[in-house]
Amino acid sequence: MGRTFAIGVAAVLALTACSNSETTSSSAGGTGLEKTTLVVGTIPVPDSAPLQVAIDRGFFKDEGLEVKPEVVAGGAVGVQKLLGGSIDLTLGAYIGTFLAQDKGAGKFKYVADSYGAAPGAFVIMVKKDSPIKTVADLKGKKIAVNTFQSVMQLTAEVQMKVAGVAATPDQFVEKPFPDMPAALENGQVDAAAMVEPFITVESKAGGRIITDEMTGPTEDLPVAGWFTTEDTANKYPKTMAAFQRALGKAQELVANDRKIVEETLPKYTKIDAATAAVISLGSYPTSLSETRLQRVIDLMKEYGYLKTDLDAKSMILPPPAS
Repeated sequence: MGRTFAIGVAAVLALTACSNSETTSSSAGGTGLEKTTLVVGTIPVPDSAPLQVAIDRGFFKDEGLEVKPEVVAGGAVGVQKLLGGSIDLTLGAYIGTFLAQDKGAGKFKYVADSYGAAPGAFVIMVKKDSPIKTVADLKGKKIAVNTFQSVMQLTAEVQMKVAGVAATPDQFVEKPFPDMPAALENGQVDAAAMVEPFITVESKAGGRIITDEMTGPTEDLPVAGWFTTEDTANKYPKTMAAFQRALGKAQELVANDRKIVEETLPKYTKIDAATAAVISLGSYPTSLSETRLQRVIDLMKEYGYLKTDLDAKSMILPPPAS
């Protein structure tokens, strides 16, 4: 997914405060919620499936909430819109959000987990006639990643280290996921760190998987979740709790029934039903774990992505009491 980003303080200062999402706070009526309408940034990838399920099944409505999904181009745009006040929450890769907070862009709170690593869902691929056979062969080769300092780049670096070769920053090339199959075929890059449905696309063209990026030190790595600003979390605690309860119901469903994900993907992505039935999906964790998120932070620190000592616990909004 264009799931990560590096946003500078200057970009944040340039944001103008617009707040169409703020106007609903006075209309909460008798629900007990501070506001009843939430604008939520979403990305048309499998990670967002629980949100769509919660909307379709009326889980938000049951909590007195109207959730308006707004497609954002990626995590960086989501952060900008959060800080500008035009959305209330957004989907984002953990690595990107940690980078943003590390750079002083803002203070964020994760409200719910969304997506995690699973076998076959995050891989490094080469074209069918590539001489590259193993991870060690990636030394000095050009590797496409969707965004610099993304989960795809970090996990590629980890797998290369495990194989005994050092990755260098200049060997990574930014390419949107949809452009990666063509970039492999025309030789712009030697390998590509890919997700679905592009893994399936490249496999049908004869492409080969060199390694699963989520093995060994990165097995079961958290990938993305739903977050807001610390200020918003503090200002609307009852509303955030209602969002957590509704999304939690959907997360439980998709975690236990792949068919629900397959039926939902064509509704908000360009993944058709036939492809949805065969792609490799990540996991849908049902709770936010301080230990799991700290693992991401520690990996980022080890590989030089962070300058400060972030604490996962301080970036998690506790779930409502059951």
